[in-house]
Amino acid sequence: MRWIWIDRFAEFEPGKRAVAVKNVSLAEDHLHDHWDAFPIMPCSLMVEGMAQTAGILVGQARDFKEKVILAKISRAQFDDIVTPGDQIEYHAEIENITPDAAVTNGAVMRNGEQIGTVNLMFSHIDQNLAGQQFPEENFVFTGQFERLVAPFLENDDA
Repeated sequence: MRWIWIDRFAEFEPGKRAVAVKNVSLAEDHLHDHWDAFPIMPCSLMVEGMAQTAGILVGQARDFKEKVILAKISRAQFDDIVTPGDQIEYHAEIENITPDAAVTNGAVMRNGEQIGTVNLMFSHIDQNLAGQQFPEENFVFTGQFERLVAPFLENDDA
């Protein structure tokens, strides 16, 4: 089972930027484990939501042919909390992309107001300098992730 920390994409410009949405609900078990008396969305899971948003954006830029993994969290800052009933938007932009890696900048919005910044670096692991070999199949981008952007890519072909 793979945890998906975004519900859908609201915007997707291939190779440039994306906006993903996550609706926070008390129906999610992790909220009950993170302060039962006052449940909040853990910042670490918002970083993961941004990593999924930006990682899909980076992966799609190369038609999901490369295995893209999170290499570094350059910056993760949150100025407020997210509680059940809030809607999170992850705004991700590709700052730079090369055959070896990618750098993304991101803003985390809560109900339309920016509450955080998450800047990330990704590695294209098939291009690693150590010569490490990985399985031929793309174990990073499964159908779950590709289905999230499919509606945006189908519209581009029309």
